[in-house]
Amino acid sequence: MSKTYDVIVWGATGFTGRLVAEYLLKQYEVGKEVSWAIAGRNKAKLEKVREELNNAEIPLVVADSHDRESLEAMVKQTKVVCTTVGPYALYGNLLLELCVEHSVDYCDLTGEVQWMRRTIDAHHEKAQENKVKIVHCCGFDSIPSDMGVFFLQQEAQKRWEAYAQEIKYRLMGAKGGPSGGTVASLDNVAIEAKEDPKLMEEVILNPYGLNPKGEQVGKDVPDLNESAYDEDFQAWIAPFVMAVINTKVVRRSHALSHYPYGKNFRYEEATHVGPGFVNRVKASITATVTDALFNPGSILKWVIDQFLPDPGQGPSKHQRETGFFKIILLGKSADGKTLKVKVKGDRDPGYGSTSKMLAEAAVCLAKDRENLPENFGVITPSTAMGAHLLNRLQENSGVTFSVVEE
Repeated sequence: MSKTYDVIVWGATGFTGRLVAEYLLKQYEVGKEVSWAIAGRNKAKLEKVREELNNAEIPLVVADSHDRESLEAMVKQTKVVCTTVGPYALYGNLLLELCVEHSVDYCDLTGEVQWMRRTIDAHHEKAQENKVKIVHCCGFDSIPSDMGVFFLQQEAQKRWEAYAQEIKYRLMGAKGGPSGGTVASLDNVAIEAKEDPKLMEEVILNPYGLNPKGEQVGKDVPDLNESAYDEDFQAWIAPFVMAVINTKVVRRSHALSHYPYGKNFRYEEATHVGPGFVNRVKASITATVTDALFNPGSILKWVIDQFLPDPGQGPSKHQRETGFFKIILLGKSADGKTLKVKVKGDRDPGYGSTSKMLAEAAVCLAKDRENLPENFGVITPSTAMGAHLLNRLQENSGVTFSVVEE
């Protein structure tokens, strides 16, 4: 059955959804290479977004996340649903279910590992049967990690004719305000984990918590939760708040790809702080703050919350456009060779770069579908789209992947 649209942006009246629409308009215009529409539950707010984007030709679709009939009508109109409406554990279940049911590809920005585990258990097999690609984590968490490992391993094959057996991710720097939506999602994860200790043990603290059932073994340990000294980088490192998501996505990609790097492959993430005593102290403070983010009800968490944005709020246009992120991935071969890859973003990670990465993932699913890897189910960016997504990111999004020649 022919579809009216290639992509529908669900949640376009929210902060991130509006940025996705802004990017699609700038990059692809309206009704040309990519047919797309913006969607939400409030027509007046959608019309306001269209007015702010200064293009009356942008199609509008009205639906309600709690109304099956209207949501189903929306899903049936498109090849891909691109959703920014979170926390997804609260607002995303029906939409995802309908996408699986009607064989419509789907991408989102969730970082809620507990919800991802539930969607895998509930929908992976049916999505495989229906040949649907359900792709979580298409923003700063976890495209730089997942596609960064994909890129590094491609380069390792070219240079070594072998894969790296260990990869370290280091966030070297970033600038831009925090994401209110991400904060809300992390809060929801922390609250659920506090209420359900089993969830903490089996998913959040389990390095292989998103792997297929029966394949949750390997040499990786739980994510770093304190400061440490990294000999490879000659610097102090601290826990990275997104590692709890990213590392599991990378390991799920490896498992879904049938372990091409070997079952002893190791991957971990941290924030690079720097050498010397002062940076040792900074790393310790960063570790304390990161720990507090996952402890709802603590005094320190309350203090931190006073400085964080609410859902729907985010950095100014100036903050987004002067923001950036830089990541170094260090790969090691079995015989001790090393390879460094740099991943850079030309906007703030939480909104400017994230909105572009999500938009390109949606367009990739819609326009490159016939050439994408034959992987279906609740999968990951690299297993769903592979080199096609990497190429789109490199060419269009300002997110670049390159080898550091030493």
